[in-house]
Amino acid sequence: MQKLVDYMFSKKSLPVLAVLLIGALFFGFSSMGTNSANPPGKYEKILHNVGDILQEVHYSPKKVNDDFSREIFTKFLGVVDAEKNILMLQDVQQLKKFETSLDDEINGAEVAFVPAVSALYKKRILEAEAFTKEILSKPFDFSTDETIVMDSEKLEFTKTDAERKERWRKRWKYMTLERFSDQLEVQEKNKGKQGFEVRSNTELEKEAREKVVRIATRMFDRLKLKYSDDDRFNQYVNTVTNAMDPHTTFFPPVDKRYFDEQMSGRFFGIGASLREEDGNIKIASVISGSPAWKTGEITVGDVVLKVAQGAEEPADLAGYAVEDAVKIIRGKKGTEVRLHLRKADGSVKIVTIIRDEIVQDETFARSAIVGNGKSKIGYIFLPEFYAAFDDPKGARSGADVAKEVIKLKEQKVDGIIIDLRNNGGGSLYDVVQMAGLFIEEGPIVQVKDRDGRPSVLRDRDKSLLYDGPLAVMVNEFSASASEIFAAAIQDYKRGIVLGSTTTYGKGTVQRNIGLDKETGMFTSNSELGTIKLTLQKFYRINGGSTQLKGVSSDIVLPDIFEKSKLREKDDPDALPWDEVAKAPYTLWKAPYDMEMVSKNSQVRVDNNPAFNLIKTNTDWLAAQNDKVYSLNLQKFRENKQKISSTVKQLETLNKLSKELTVDDLPGALDRFSSDADKLERYKNWKKNLRNDIYLDETINAVNDMIFQKNLAFGKE
Repeated sequence: MQKLVDYMFSKKSLPVLAVLLIGALFFGFSSMGTNSANPPGKYEKILHNVGDILQEVHYSPKKVNDDFSREIFTKFLGVVDAEKNILMLQDVQQLKKFETSLDDEINGAEVAFVPAVSALYKKRILEAEAFTKEILSKPFDFSTDETIVMDSEKLEFTKTDAERKERWRKRWKYMTLERFSDQLEVQEKNKGKQGFEVRSNTELEKEAREKVVRIATRMFDRLKLKYSDDDRFNQYVNTVTNAMDPHTTFFPPVDKRYFDEQMSGRFFGIGASLREEDGNIKIASVISGSPAWKTGEITVGDVVLKVAQGAEEPADLAGYAVEDAVKIIRGKKGTEVRLHLRKADGSVKIVTIIRDEIVQDETFARSAIVGNGKSKIGYIFLPEFYAAFDDPKGARSGADVAKEVIKLKEQKVDGIIIDLRNNGGGSLYDVVQMAGLFIEEGPIVQVKDRDGRPSVLRDRDKSLLYDGPLAVMVNEFSASASEIFAAAIQDYKRGIVLGSTTTYGKGTVQRNIGLDKETGMFTSNSELGTIKLTLQKFYRINGGSTQLKGVSSDIVLPDIFEKSKLREKDDPDALPWDEVAKAPYTLWKAPYDMEMVSKNSQVRVDNNPAFNLIKTNTDWLAAQNDKVYSLNLQKFRENKQKISSTVKQLETLNKLSKELTVDDLPGALDRFSSDADKLERYKNWKKNLRNDIYLDETINAVNDMIFQKNLAFGKE
């Protein structure tokens, strides 16, 4: 998505936007007095500058008033104490005096709220540490029938010390139970093997509890020594920016540089970035072509539980900060790291990754000829809408897809499939060019800033590269530019869209703006920090925004992430859906009935045992993953086993009983012939396609289109 932002602010579009931003920033910055008898400190400068930029430049800013102040007050306490086991209700009541004055601080008053929170936080951390030492000094009884609520939204701040101590007791008991259960599982698998020592449950419980003691010690040391007042202030500013929308983010100077390194794809050695959420380390993004991406097993939102260097004992990440987790995940090229991940469905998976640099050419468009015995169908895989913005001769996704289409036409394919699953977006210019390959001419997308009418981006090339049957594959991780392409194909009725109920739903554009008033937007790595700011919004040519709603599939294919709440609409701060006037365009006159194609596909999906089991099991997993967990050993293990069995069944269902045919295009192997590792990955890519249940149904839908087209033209 960042590349799309880069294009939106390329030389072609910068002049007009720069005028708007410069004026807004000048107005905002000039309104801050600098000759006061009590000049503002660093916190005041940052917060006031952030407030000015949000109000003057953000696409749709909320009013910074008492209502906004109350919202920030509640959200920040939820951020600084997500599990509501540090601060108490009496602390919240003591802080209530700031509840309606935070807007005043944003508008230039002295910053007093965060220091007050910090003072209480430091006091309560010492008390929680004392609770913990006492709790973990005694064995846990896992035969009792009790539960723990892990969903912070269902928790309230504790009223008494006893209630707070009980919350900590359950937390540490649960963590000990996880490790105790794992040890029992290892012992059961190895019992009877020569040299394996069987230990008593008492010994195993003590060892599990000692592991938790080390985790707790590390966590409290971090909270006392490393989690500084500046860290809490930075979290506070980010709470303010995120309240405008989820993609408007504050980066302190160090974090901005760290963010840039993450986005470069070389920082971790695996090509994934992390974030801290609700006390967990989670996967924030996976870069296309990276070692993490190549595994096919790492998903945004996965919780990283443990990290092992090769076959060594894994380090437990509980209590780690992101920067600490980074240190043990990254490493030398060619070395092995194993991530223990808790998936969205509650299952735990160990993923082995070989650290490496990002191999950019594996993110480029590639194609093959696929089929299930009926027709010859071209398949184009596009992991992102890439563009070498600084290199006129560099790779562009739009041009590369055009080359793949030409190759497929030379092979006389009967239809084409464009696979945009997990494609997070990229260059806006290229998505317009790519859509233009499949229509004669016309509007592709509308873009609007906070003040202006929508501007229409058009395909002005009257030539048509391909006019045959077309299908677009998407899922809930298809975002931004992917949604623009799918929406344009759908609005023109040029092709059919298949996948999850909707795509991700990101219809906004961001830009990095520095906070220093002397340099303004022109220095994104400023000494005061940087805002990644939402400035524009996308709209389909039918007038509806892709924001929040995404693109609804013409043919819905059940998948395991449907109920995982990972889309834009699942964030309460997401900007709303709206619409603008429709852009005039001419519908495609297809020689087949799209509605009939959709109905035929729906009948096949409804009668497909694999798809029905995927839907049933996904619903069951979603119901289990309500963040209320048993602290009874027997119930805990039974539930874990059910989840594990269901996930294994889902993985089996995703494979076909009869493989698809996947054939190379002439010269395709030449691209990988000089690199054995790349060649092996290319072969694995084709192997996965042969067993892809979603590709199979997409081929069926395209076959229906081909059949109807042949009838219309009198072909057998």
